[in-house]
Order: sequence, then structure tokens, then C-alpha cells
Amino acid sequence: MNNLYRLFIALLVSICFLGPSIRLSAQDSKDLTVFTNPLIGTKGIWFYGRTTPFVTPPFGMTHWTACTRPSRIAKGNYNYYDMHIIGFRASHKPAMWMGDYGFVTLKPTTGTVTEKSLKQKALYGHLHEVSKPYYYAVGITEPNLQNIHTEMTATERCGMLKFDFGKNQTPNVLIEASQLPDFNGWIKIDTAKDEVIGWNSDRQSSRLGPPLPNFKGYFVIQFDQAFDSWGTWENEVLKKDSTTQLANACGAWVTFGKNTRTVVARIGTSFISLEQARENLQKEIADATFEQIKEQTHQKWNEYLSRITIDGGNKNARHIFYSAMYHALLFPRQFSEYGRYYSAFDDKIHNGVSYNDYSLWDTYRALHPLLILMAPERVPGMVNSLIQMYEEGGYMPKWPNPTYTGIMIATHADAVVADAIVKGIKGIDLQKAYDACMKDAMVPPVGDTLKRWADRAPWSGYEARAGLTYYMKLGYVPVDKTNESVANTLEGAFDDYCVAQVAKAAGKMDSYDLLMKRSKNYLNVYNKATGFMAPRLANGQWGPKPGDGFTEGSKWTYLFAVQHDMPGLLNLMGKDLFVKRLNENFRGGRYIHGNEPGHHYCFLFDYAGMAWRTQWLVAYYRAIKYRNDPDGMDGDDDCGQMSAWYIFSCLGFYPVTPGSDVYAIGTPKFPKMTLYFDPEHRDRKFEIIAHHVSPLNLYIQSATLNGKKLDSPFIHHQDIEAGGQLVFEMGPFPKKNW
Repeated sequence: MNNLYRLFIALLVSICFLGPSIRLSAQDSKDLTVFTNPLIGTKGIWFYGRTTPFVTPPFGMTHWTACTRPSRIAKGNYNYYDMHIIGFRASHKPAMWMGDYGFVTLKPTTGTVTEKSLKQKALYGHLHEVSKPYYYAVGITEPNLQNIHTEMTATERCGMLKFDFGKNQTPNVLIEASQLPDFNGWIKIDTAKDEVIGWNSDRQSSRLGPPLPNFKGYFVIQFDQAFDSWGTWENEVLKKDSTTQLANACGAWVTFGKNTRTVVARIGTSFISLEQARENLQKEIADATFEQIKEQTHQKWNEYLSRITIDGGNKNARHIFYSAMYHALLFPRQFSEYGRYYSAFDDKIHNGVSYNDYSLWDTYRALHPLLILMAPERVPGMVNSLIQMYEEGGYMPKWPNPTYTGIMIATHADAVVADAIVKGIKGIDLQKAYDACMKDAMVPPVGDTLKRWADRAPWSGYEARAGLTYYMKLGYVPVDKTNESVANTLEGAFDDYCVAQVAKAAGKMDSYDLLMKRSKNYLNVYNKATGFMAPRLANGQWGPKPGDGFTEGSKWTYLFAVQHDMPGLLNLMGKDLFVKRLNENFRGGRYIHGNEPGHHYCFLFDYAGMAWRTQWLVAYYRAIKYRNDPDGMDGDDDCGQMSAWYIFSCLGFYPVTPGSDVYAIGTPKFPKMTLYFDPEHRDRKFEIIAHHVSPLNLYIQSATLNGKKLDSPFIHHQDIEAGGQLVFEMGPFPKKNW
């Protein structure tokens, strides 16, 4: 690619995707929430962000959202294309492909409540919609052409909804307590207290995990207006004047006096008990007004968003960046309630701190490394929660929702634990971490040689590392014995590397040596004759179908899935073939940025002495895959991983190898970014300065770290944590300085 062509492509990208270049300083807005757009990623049919415009504080236990469609696995609560709203939900659905659980839905209506009201949809338009992390508002029009304005705000475990029904109406609020055929719900109207309480045991992902007899999502709803009439329903059969209902699909409604214009509902949620839901409501909302709670959550978001500030750039770019921060700060969700938590791993109540909903196969790559920088005070609780799940259920999970699901492969909780320990996070018990990770590495799941471990297979015991029995014996997972065998081998080798780092930190050097040796098992599935990773049979021969054995990808996707040993892979393939295959990945349209296995690929040219190529690719994908628009994310965000990639790409470095302290240099986005990763000491900061950076000046001409020349395209975590400056000189042409 000649230099003039590079300039032309960079100019085209800047015109099409980056918006007007209005330069802004860090002081242009002390309220960084003005740059957030929770609707990014909500618009699409298939390959899009699949995000939801949640109202919640960072890492909130319960998220509040407008519902435009019935929530199911593979179907979100909200899609920007939809034209109707069917209710407002306290949701625990973390991602499109996972299930909701323990939810409750409120729906405002007017007039007489009938069976039709239960399925009634209200028309809405985006011109009458406001979406912020701390606040959502929308105007809806019922089938009878009555208009209702709804506002939502939230605390960690509670929500407030305010309904304006207009004049001369008979207002109702319908409360759906339970909707799944296999689970009961219960609801009760207390007419003396103007209160509705209830629970459900609904878990949409229940078939993928163990039974949980004690699981319930509890709610307490307190209204500020007296009830005029009421009733319940069971499986769409209304029961006027009834105050209590137990059924697999049930709910209740309350009607307020005619001409009651505004109704405020305060909702407490809990996984522990009704009493705890009430306590959460008292502690987090009590007698506070809607505006007070809205402002409180507003400030919580601003505190977290201000941990990375930007100088320069343009408004459009800031909207994309701070919206990515919003998405990256939603998960894992808090699961503990003032010193106690329900565990979905032993179905009991415990003392302590807990988090849940980890999309680990996705988020170990960039989200969890990012949280070490953006929310370090949260990381010990997140890591210890994974270890607690091991103690309570037998293994750390792959994708808790809220218990084991067996979704995806390998045991990447190992990477999250290792990354935190290697990067110096305090408050983690090394012995417990070692025990949990070593079980992943050394103890095959029950029935390992009898099952193929199909993805999303009904629960028959926790999968852990599928094919680990064969892996330990043969050095690889055989395709004729276990599904996704090549991917299981490669990702297992990476996890071995991660567990080795935990063993080293715990002083277990024999285990470290064993697992570092095993981390080379990727060599056993590399077919030198084809130059690709390939499936092998249990007898050692190559499988007859080279395309078998991969997870959400192909032989192209997994060729470079050796994040822990790029120098070893480069030596194995030879530099010429390494570079050729990398270029074929990108130029041949085989790289899919919208899925996670290749998220580190742009940065791999750093290892081959072609850092300028990494710089071009990072700038290119950053520009074309992220936009300030509801369809502005070209791939499933998966609990913040796509967003975390974008944030790291803007900072100018990326954690290719979680479980190590090394970051690969990309190319910075803004003239200056300041990272405040210690919220208590904002004088300790790390600045990334990019002189002359622009859509055209995307190539690094030189770089210094704290005044010293950077001799390679890599920096270390301690360089960032100690504070200082990373300074880039940028220009329009590649410079082969590394």
C-alpha cells in the first residue's frame, strides 16, 4: 500500500465516520454524562451491538429498561426498530444470548382493565424518548389514543418510576410478577399500605444449569397514591378484587382515582427476601424525591466517567467514547445486598460481597483488564466472587446466569484471576485463588470421556474444561471425542499459562513449571503442512475435515489464538508466513471485528516488527465499527467487550495477553487523555499525549515514556500505575521505528 493511497483512505474514513472536527478541552464539560448515548448498539436485525438502554448506577444489581418486545434468550428487551413499548422492567438479563431472571415488569394504562390490557402495546417515537445512564423518559400512546409519559431512574438495587397519565383519565399500573410456564410467581396487594409485593422463581436459562429450589427474585413496590380498585390475574384470566395470586404466569393491577394525574412507584428488589427488598428500598430511596435519586445516580456516573478525561478531538468522538465507558461499567453486576448475598451455586444465603453475570469468554480479553484501570476498587470483589463460586459450587463458572450454564468453552475465570494478581490487585487470597484455578486445570468434569459437551446442551453437570482428560494425556483435545476440540486445546493452553501465573504468585513452582510446559500444547494442533491449526484424532492423525473443531470461528480465526506466546507462534510459523496469514486475515475479509476471538489480531504486527501496520488497522476498525448512532456497534457488545476494545484503542495500547503485565501499542485517538485509576488520589495520573494526532496523522513517528525513548511497541502495567506520561509524535506516513 503506497503512501498516497494510505492518505486517501485515512481522509475518506475521517470524512465518512468521524464527524466535524470541533476541538474540545477537558474542561468543556464537567458533566461527562452529556456525551453518553445508551441507545448505541440497540438498532439492528442480526449483527449489531445487541445492547439495552439500561438505567442503573455502575455495576447496579438491577437494571431498568423500557421493553419493546417480550424478553427471551436470543431476544432482547429493547430494539430501536420496534414501534411499541409493552412495559418497563426491572431486568437482570445481561446479554442477548442469556436469560433474564427474577424480574418484575410495570405497565401503565388508562381506562378499564381487561384481558386485552395484558397484551396491550403502546405506540412510541424516538423524538419523545430521552435515554441516559441515570434517567430514561418516553411518551407512549395507548390504543385508545391516551398519552402517558413515563420516567425512570434507579439506585443499585431499587428503581423509581413516575407516570404522568394526563387529565381526566382513570389510571392503572399492571404488574407482571411471573411469566414462565415452569416457574411460579406470587404477588400480593396491600390496600392499606398502597403497596404491592411479590416474587418469582423465573430463570430463562434454567435448562442450562442446576435446579435452584430456593431461588427467587423479590420485589416491594410502594405507590404514592391510594388505590381505588385492584385485582390479580392467573394465566391471562382476570380476578377483580383479588389481592393475592400464586401461579406460573401471574400478576396484579391497581387502579387509582379518576383524575389522578401523576403516580410515583418506588421499587425495591432483592434475591434474599421480601424483607431485604424492603430494607434495600429504605436504605437507597426512603423518602427521597425522584429528582434527588436521579441526581444522585447522575453524579455516580459522572464520577466513574471522569476517571478518563479527554482533551481535543470532537463531540462525535467523545459521544462514542463515553458511551463505550457506560457499556463497560455495567457488568459484572453487584449481587450482594449490604453484607449478604444469595449464591446460585449452592442455593444458600452467605455473608460477604458478590458479583454475577460474567461473560468470561468475551470479557477476559479487554473488559476485565480495563476495570483494573478504571475501577480497581471493584476488582477484588469481582475476583473473590469467582473464587466463592468455586467454593460453593465446585468450579469457577464460565458464564454465570446467575448459576452455571456451560456456555462457551475453556475456563477463562483463570485469566481474570491471574490478570488481577499479576497486576498487583490486593485483597485476593492467593491460596484460594490457586486452589480454584488448579481445579480448572487438573480436574476433568464428571463424564468427560462420555460426553461431547455440545454448546448449550441441557444441564448434566458442569462442563469445566471439556476434553481435559484427553488434553492431559495426549496434549490436545481430539476431534473424534469432544466438540470444538481445536479451540478447546488452544484456549486450554492459554488458561494453563494463566493458572501458572497464579501458581507462581502462590509460591507453587512445581505447578508453575508443569503448567508453563502445558501452555505449549498449541504446538500439538499446528499442522505444518497447511500452516493452520487443525483437528486431530485420538490416534494422533489429522482429522479428515480441517474445518472441524472451532468455536464461533474458523481455522483463520484460531490461527493466532496463542495470546500467551506470540514470539513462540511467530517462531513456529516463521515471520514470513506469520505476516502473510495476518494480512490474508484482514485483506481477505476473514477478520470479524464483531466477534471476540480476533480482538487482539490488529495488535499482532507489533510482534513482527511492523507496528505501523497495527496502527493503521486499529485506526481503521475504530473508525468504521463504532458510530454515535443506535446502529453504531457492528457486533455483540457481550457485556462490554466490544466497548472495552474501543476504549483501549483510543488510549493507544491493548492487553493482548491477560495474565501478563504487558500492553501492545496501537495508535492513540485524542491529543490528550488522562487516566485517573485511583479515585481517592487524582493527583496520581497517567497521561497519553499525541502531538499532531488526526485522522490523517495516525502513524507514530516516535514515542517516549516519562521522557525516555520507547524502544519497542510495548509498555508495562507498572508504567501506567506509577503515573507519568506516554508521549507520541504523530504523522501521516508509516515509520518503521520498531
